[in-house]
Amino acid sequence: MIGGGLLKIHPSELKLPFEVKKQSSCCMQLTNKTDHYIAFKVKTTSPKKYSVRPNMGVVPPKSTISITVTMQAHKEAPPDLQCKDKFLVQSVVADDGATTKDITAEMFNKAPGKDVEEFKLRVVYIPANPPSPVPEESEEGISPRSSVLENEAQSSTLFDAVSRSFIEASTEQSHEEELIISKLTEEKNHAIQQNKKLRQELELLRKQSRKRSGGFSIMFMVIVALLGVIFGYIIKET
Repeated sequence: MIGGGLLKIHPSELKLPFEVKKQSSCCMQLTNKTDHYIAFKVKTTSPKKYSVRPNMGVVPPKSTISITVTMQAHKEAPPDLQCKDKFLVQSVVADDGATTKDITAEMFNKAPGKDVEEFKLRVVYIPANPPSPVPEESEEGISPRSSVLENEAQSSTLFDAVSRSFIEASTEQSHEEELIISKLTEEKNHAIQQNKKLRQELELLRKQSRKRSGGFSIMFMVIVALLGVIFGYIIKET
């Protein structure tokens, strides 16, 4: 805050959020410290870059008015967001009951015995979205430690769920494997029994063939070869 004998100006510098290709605005307040009507005028070193509303007017005694400064959009950001632009606020005592229509440029010309106050305000660019510091507590009143503990609890719950699913899947897979092994064992035992039965029948045929011809017949040899092939295939499958 700065001021003289006529006006008090707040703030002492104009801080404008800077974002490429976007306008930004800020406000300053002029407070009349006197019992007189005070005329004011706002100038800038870069009139094409800024819009000031109102850029001139009258502040009634013991009153405050707000002025809006709007910066036009920039195509690119200056290095390190440095700005050399400045504003000049001029003020002078006006006639009682004066309005904006009564203000002329000559009122702010300096002359002997005429008190024209001037204050310079510099422009400061600030990042539009600055990184926020880590708060000790969130808006809901939960501390970061509570958030960490909550995240750990959620991670633990997720791990338990995944582990449970894996165990269930493994159990189901083991059950299926047991069923397959049991089925193969059953088929193997059945094949062994069939082979035993075929051997018995073969032995019976061999005895009958010896009684009839005293040797092996062609049909007997074919049956033996066929049984050998079947037995070998069964053993290979199991």
